[in-house]
Amino acid sequence: MIEIEELSLSYGDRKALNEISLSVPPGAVTGFIGENGAGKTSTFRVLTTWLLPDPSTRRVMVDGIDLLRNPREACSRVGVLPEQLAFPGELRVHEYLRYRAGLKRVAAKEISAETARVLQAVNAADMTQRRLDTLSQGYRQRIGLADALLGSPPVLLLDEPTRGLDPRQITQFRQLIDELRGNHTLLLSSHVLGEIEQLCDRICVISQGQIRLEEDRQAWTKRLSQAGRWHLELSEEVDQAEVTRWLKDQPEIVAVQRSDHTWSFRSDSSLGTRIGEHALESKWVIKELRSEPATLESLFLEWTGTESADERRVS
Repeated sequence: MIEIEELSLSYGDRKALNEISLSVPPGAVTGFIGENGAGKTSTFRVLTTWLLPDPSTRRVMVDGIDLLRNPREACSRVGVLPEQLAFPGELRVHEYLRYRAGLKRVAAKEISAETARVLQAVNAADMTQRRLDTLSQGYRQRIGLADALLGSPPVLLLDEPTRGLDPRQITQFRQLIDELRGNHTLLLSSHVLGEIEQLCDRICVISQGQIRLEEDRQAWTKRLSQAGRWHLELSEEVDQAEVTRWLKDQPEIVAVQRSDHTWSFRSDSSLGTRIGEHALESKWVIKELRSEPATLESLFLEWTGTESADERRVS
């Protein structure tokens, strides 16, 4: 549904996007994550034709349309919920959406029905007569999503869709996004990685203008199960060198660190029983053995090269 090959975008001498390639399959919700300035918004601006990519860009396809050759047609296949919504406050909701529907080439005889449809889709049908400047942040986001849905574009780009919402509004908005799954292809940018983990079928990590990782839920869930960190504290009588040697000899254990009689290392969640059995055989007295499961946040720091020096060091 979105196919990008070797997309580059420069602002003067600075490359915001450096030959990135990514694929967003139809009907899926793909999380697009990266630190501030990584290139997420720049990618969105290219996909909506707000900015033209560098001439070296090989291909940008949106719903089967070549954006480089037919930008207007490609743009018509995309609905956008930007991070910053700019509404003309003096208009009422129905007036604004009717105006936007006209800009999106919805047939005049269909505008009323289309406006009603998108308001119903975002559970805001009772807001039709409200002025835009009187809406709460939650309803502003709903109207922004209704705008994105006008004309039933097959592709939706959502930039920080829950920014500024309270916990109840976030839950409601996530439900709205989940209902769009399958009917639209969604590329969702968010700094809330728990939200990405909850909503998305796939993730794409971008850092410093380059794609660092593309994976589906099955692949990153497997990573999470294998990237947890363990903490082992033993009694003072144990031979520290022996413990360290045994831990390093285990193929699934990495990044072993020791501080006095405490060891920290990375391994999967199945390790605890084997450590307990070996401790019993070796007469180690365990004072504490606990695991810290990996999170999408910890993996993100690793993928983008921003994890701590301690995490990178393998002792």
